[in-house]
Amino acid sequence: MNRKSMKKSLMPYTFLLIFIIGCLIVFNVFNKTVNELTYDEFIKDLNGGKVTELTITPKVRTETYKLEGKLSDYKENESFVLYLPFSDEFISKITEVKEKTSDFELTIANDPEASSWLAVIVEVVPILVLVGAGIWIFTRQLSGGNKSMDFGKSRAKLVEESRTTFKDVAGLTEEKEEVQELIDFLKNPKKFTNMGARIPKGVLLVGPPGTGKTLLARAVAGEAKVPFYYISGSDFVELFVGIGASRVRDMFKQAKMNAPCLIFIDEIDAVGRQRGTGLGGGHDEREQTLNQLLTEMDGFGANEGIIIIAATNRPDVLDPALLRPGRFDRQVTVNLPDKNARVEILKVHAKNKVLDKNITLEYLAKRTPGFSGADLENLLNEAALLAVRRSKKSITMSEIDEATDRVLMGPAKVTKKYTDKEKRLVAFHEAGHAVMGLKLDGANEVQKITIIPRGHAGGYTMMTPKEESFNYTKKELLESICGLLGGRVAEEVTFNEITTGAHDDFKKATKIARSMVTEYGMSNLGPMMLEEPSGNTFLGRDYTKNRNISDTVAHEIDEEMRSIINDCYAKTKKIITENKDLLALIANTLLEEEIITKEQIDYLVEHGHLPKDEEKNNDNIKEEQPAKSKKAKKEDTSK
Repeated sequence: MNRKSMKKSLMPYTFLLIFIIGCLIVFNVFNKTVNELTYDEFIKDLNGGKVTELTITPKVRTETYKLEGKLSDYKENESFVLYLPFSDEFISKITEVKEKTSDFELTIANDPEASSWLAVIVEVVPILVLVGAGIWIFTRQLSGGNKSMDFGKSRAKLVEESRTTFKDVAGLTEEKEEVQELIDFLKNPKKFTNMGARIPKGVLLVGPPGTGKTLLARAVAGEAKVPFYYISGSDFVELFVGIGASRVRDMFKQAKMNAPCLIFIDEIDAVGRQRGTGLGGGHDEREQTLNQLLTEMDGFGANEGIIIIAATNRPDVLDPALLRPGRFDRQVTVNLPDKNARVEILKVHAKNKVLDKNITLEYLAKRTPGFSGADLENLLNEAALLAVRRSKKSITMSEIDEATDRVLMGPAKVTKKYTDKEKRLVAFHEAGHAVMGLKLDGANEVQKITIIPRGHAGGYTMMTPKEESFNYTKKELLESICGLLGGRVAEEVTFNEITTGAHDDFKKATKIARSMVTEYGMSNLGPMMLEEPSGNTFLGRDYTKNRNISDTVAHEIDEEMRSIINDCYAKTKKIITENKDLLALIANTLLEEEIITKEQIDYLVEHGHLPKDEEKNNDNIKEEQPAKSKKAKKEDTSK
C-alpha cells in the first residue's frame, strides 16, 4: 500500500477521532455549572466551613481578585466564582480562617496577564492569523485554486519522462515505422539538419476510437526520452473569446522552455474544425483558438525542437489550413488490427491473466474480427471478472464467450422470459442465419448462436467473415445480403408469418445494397458515383449527402436496390426451403441448449446430434474438427 492510499484509508478514522474529541470538549464545557456568589454569601460559607477549595488569582490590570472554588454541597462539575477589589484586609481574613479550620485547600495563583509575552500572544497572534489567512486565500485565487484568475494559463499536463515504449504498443508495426523519424530527430537533430532535411512539425494520427493513437504518442515520447505535454482539444475552448488563443500561446511558451519536447493534442477536431461553416456562422472563440494554433505551428515565429502529435477519428471535419505542409505534414492512419496484430495485442493484455491451457490467443484473435485494442483489453478484463465471480482458478472458454457477448451486446437478461411461441420464432430466425452461413461461401460465418435476450435483441447470432479482406467482390456482397435475410426467410418458411425481429438485418442489408448501386457501381446503372459517402459535417450527413442526380435517376436507384434485395430474398428462400431439415435440426438443438457455438454447429451438421458426455473433452469441443469436403457435407445434410 503506497503512502497516498494509506492516507486515504486512515482519513475516516482521523475524522472520527477528531469528532469524538470535539464532542468530549463540548460536553465538558457546557456540562459545567458556575455559580456567581456575592461577598456576603462567600463570607457566610467561609465562616460556616462549607468552602472545600479556593483559588485566588490577582488581576493586575483591573485591580481585582478572582476567587474560584467549591462548596461542600456542590456536585463534581459545579463551582463558584466572584470578583473582589484589592484589599490586604480581605486576604488576611481568609488566612486566619484557613489557620483556624484548615478544612479547605487554598491556592494563590500568579496573574497570567502579568507576562508581557502572554499579552503579545493574546493580542497580536489572532491578528496575524487573520492576516495570514487572507493572504493565503488571495494567493490561492491567483494560482488557480478555483480557476477564477487562471483563464489564460495552459491546461497542458507535463510528463517529464514517459515510461511507455514501443514494447507496450502491439500490432502497430507500420505506424511505429512512420513515427521512428521523430524519435531519431529528437535524439539527434543535427543528423537531419546537416543533410538539409526538415523534420515534420506535426503528425496527425487518424483512426477509429480505441486503436491506440494516444498510446502511440506516449511511446514516441518514451522512446525519445523527452518531455511530453498532453492536452485535449476541448481544454482550449472557454466561454470568453480569446482565452483559447491565450492558452495556445502559453502552451508553446512552456514547450519552448523544455525543448526538444512533444505536444500531444487529443481530439483535435474539437478545436480544429473548418472555419466559417454551420448554420449560425463560425464560433469566434474556437476559430480564434485555431488561428493561434496555425500561427504557432507555422507562422512568423519559429518553434524549433517542438513536435506536435494530434489524434482524431474525424479527419473529414478538420480545416484545410491545419493539414497543409508546414503544419501537420504527415498523416498516420491507425486502423483496426488484423488477426496477427490482434494476437500481439492479446499477448500484451494477457500477461497478468490466468488463461486455461485449452485457450490459445490465435483462436481468440480469429474469433474477434473488428475488435480494437481497447475492445480486446476489455474482453479479457470482463472474462477475468467472470472467472472470479464464478470462483474459478483460470479463465476458460466459457468466460471468453460470455465476455464477448457482454462487449458486443451487453449482459444477458436472464429474468426476461419468452413464451414458447416467441422462443421457437427466435430459434428458427437465428438458425436461418446459420444455414445461410453454411451454404454460401460469401456469407458471414456463424460463430455463436444464443436465444438468451441481450440488450434490445431477443436473440443474437455472432457472424464473422470467413476471411478478413480489404476488398469485396459483388458475389460476396450479394451473399452477405442473403445471410442477413436468412432469419426473416426462416420465419416465413416455417411459420408462414413474419415478425419485427429482422429490422436490424434489413438495415444492414439495405445499406450494402445502396452502396453497391450508388458508390461501387455494381448495378445496371453502370460504374458511376451517384452519392458521396460524406456530406456537410455541420448540417448532418444523412440530410445533406451530395446527390448530383435527377429525380429520375433517384427513382432508378430505388428500383435497383429493390431488385437486389428481392433477388437475394428469392435466392435465400430457395436455399432455406431446400434445407428445412437442417434448419429444424439447428433450431431444435438451440431450443434445448439455448447457446451453441460454431464447433457445435459443425459437429451437428456432420453427426446429426451434439457430442455426448463421453465424447466431450473437459466439456469443450476441440477447436478444429477434421475438414470435410463440400460434397460430403451436402451428402450428410441430404440424408
